[in-house]
Amino acid sequence: MKEATGELNMTVVTLIAIAAIGAIFYFVVWPLIQRQVVNQSCRTTYGPTWHAVSGANADVSGGNTQATVKEWFCCPEGVDTVTTTDANGNSVNNSETTCHKAND
Repeated sequence: MKEATGELNMTVVTLIAIAAIGAIFYFVVWPLIQRQVVNQSCRTTYGPTWHAVSGANADVSGGNTQATVKEWFCCPEGVDTVTTTDANGNSVNNSETTCHKAND
C-alpha cells in the first residue's frame, strides 16, 4: 500500500511540474516570441527604425465566441502607444506619426 501511495504522490508532483512549465511558457515565453516575430516583420517591411507596439485586443470571432486577439502595430522610433484608429481600423495617427497594423 505504501508503494501505491508513493507512486500517486510522484504522479501528482509530475502533473504539477508540467502545469507550472506550461504556465511559464504561456505567460512569459510566448509573449516574448510574439513580440520578436512582429518586431522582425516591422523592421523588414518598414525599415530598421520601426518597432512593434501592442494595441487593443480585437474580437476576431465575428460574434460567435468570446475569442480575442492582441493587435500589433508597426510604429516609427519614439512612438510607444497606439491611441486612435481610422474608420477601417487599418492605421492609427499618434501625435503626427503614423503606425500601421502589423499584418498589413
